[in-house]
Amino acid sequence: MHIAVVIYDRCQFKKCNYECRTYCPPVRMGIDTVVITEKGYPRIIEELCEGCGICVHKCPFDAIKIIGLPEELKEDLVHQYGENGFRLYRLPMAQKDKVVGLLGPNGVGKTTALNILSGNIIPNLGNYEREVKWDEVIEHFAGSVMAEYFSRLRDGDIKTALKPQYVDKIPRVFKGKVKDLLAKVDEKGNIDEISSLLGIENTLNREVANLSGGELQSIAIAATLLKDADVYFFDEPSSYLDIFQRLKIASIIRELSKKNMVFVVEHDLAILDFLTDVIHILYGSEGAYGIVSQIRATRNAINAYLEGYLREENIRFREWKIEFIEHPPKKRMELPTLIKWPYMEKKYRDFLLEIYPGEIKIGEVVGVVGPNATGKTTFVKILAGVLKPDKGNIDESIKVSYKPQYIKPEFDGTVEELLILSLKDRLNNGFFKAEVMHPLGIKYLLHKDVQSLSGGEMQRLAIALCLGLDADLYLIDEPSAYLDSNQRMIAAKVIRRVMENTGKSAIVVDHDVYFIDIISDDVMVFRGKPGIHGIGKGPFSMREGMNLFLKDVGITFRRDKDTRRPRINTPGSYADREQKAKGEYYYS
Repeated sequence: MHIAVVIYDRCQFKKCNYECRTYCPPVRMGIDTVVITEKGYPRIIEELCEGCGICVHKCPFDAIKIIGLPEELKEDLVHQYGENGFRLYRLPMAQKDKVVGLLGPNGVGKTTALNILSGNIIPNLGNYEREVKWDEVIEHFAGSVMAEYFSRLRDGDIKTALKPQYVDKIPRVFKGKVKDLLAKVDEKGNIDEISSLLGIENTLNREVANLSGGELQSIAIAATLLKDADVYFFDEPSSYLDIFQRLKIASIIRELSKKNMVFVVEHDLAILDFLTDVIHILYGSEGAYGIVSQIRATRNAINAYLEGYLREENIRFREWKIEFIEHPPKKRMELPTLIKWPYMEKKYRDFLLEIYPGEIKIGEVVGVVGPNATGKTTFVKILAGVLKPDKGNIDESIKVSYKPQYIKPEFDGTVEELLILSLKDRLNNGFFKAEVMHPLGIKYLLHKDVQSLSGGEMQRLAIALCLGLDADLYLIDEPSAYLDSNQRMIAAKVIRRVMENTGKSAIVVDHDVYFIDIISDDVMVFRGKPGIHGIGKGPFSMREGMNLFLKDVGITFRRDKDTRRPRINTPGSYADREQKAKGEYYYS
């Protein structure tokens, strides 16, 4: 069995000669395998397609995918978006008293699966040309637990609550104060209790339009918890949050699962590991199809995902492994200094940032960790020359390349035009093309308008633009935001390889511990009282810095014995108590 997919947001039919139709062997024999629709897009008739893949290679915009799939998957098709649209095969299983995780790259159907299980989408079972009724769906799943689940969903015996993925869209659909938004969805009558639990009491009287990303995420989670539901769905609940907030949310969701069914999509693997009991891996091809694997215990699922291989199903869904290597610390004293800074202060009306003396060595990558609103971004802006400290000064003679935390696409044109304008001759550099452009998948974005890019696409482009500039110091603020777990690991390795091969230095701010673990030689630690007083110290060695940081958080990490990935110890467990007694919060 093979499927044909046209990715419409890549297709630029006005700029091509319909190579997909021109070079198609059946078309050249008089068989209308590829036809042109009224809107101008190509339409591939799968029943007539030979699966040769010539159209895939001839398309100048990589907008066509012809994929061979096992014949037995025909019976497992759950939902299809149009004739040459995305297809989802199989569904996650509902589990009582457990948090079920969904793990996989963007574009393989995680959000679609949540929308089906929450009742927002009735799965069409591949019948995209007509409306499918719940009775057909229930009959299709007859004999399985999902038949009973969908029966109860149809009859209204199951109530669901879904926290959406894109919380930054909330201000577009709701105008007013936070308390009014929460009152509108409150079905339990405990706004005060939930607000206190999430620490959002001070935002209740603020306008939704004025909230930060982290505040919007907390409000979205509060709104979901206030609904009186039987099944709760959380789509990427950790985005924009620091590790303190992520652990708090994880604990709340785990407590919720004792009485309710809970599904979670999450890309922070450390939090997913801590949060879930079991996991479904979703794999496939972005924008083309997704397959839901059988359910696995959390540790086994994450390890299989990192390996890229499902042993029980004999499926290799990724050609390379995600590896964690305990790289020996560089001897900082032997490395020449790139930049030093003295004690510095930056004052705002209600906030004071203190930065203690430190230095960055040539050729090292320094991770920056700490709670939100303690001055990490302010420090990076000072190094970038965007802000001036009120006390102390910075050497402005070194060349700096800066990727800000919040990326606003202001360029009016295509990605290719922006790259040519910004990087010029750098685009022809073999190392840059092989080690930055290719792994970040920039070639798939070249013909897209910058204004139309998704959050993840914009992030990948911003990282490429930052690394493409000739600089001594690269300042990269929250590069993992919007990226799936695959893309995060790729981005981390791209940044690290660039620094290792060019002898340049980087400072990277991020909240994903896996990301920091892969990328960093040393770490800076920010502490203090969020929004009032921030203190930045370091760089420290990874061991010393992470011990300081995790002691503040109150958790300990160990390394998985098979993959060497960081894992959060269960609070109060023997390993947790033993490591805390030794003062070793970051691996025993």
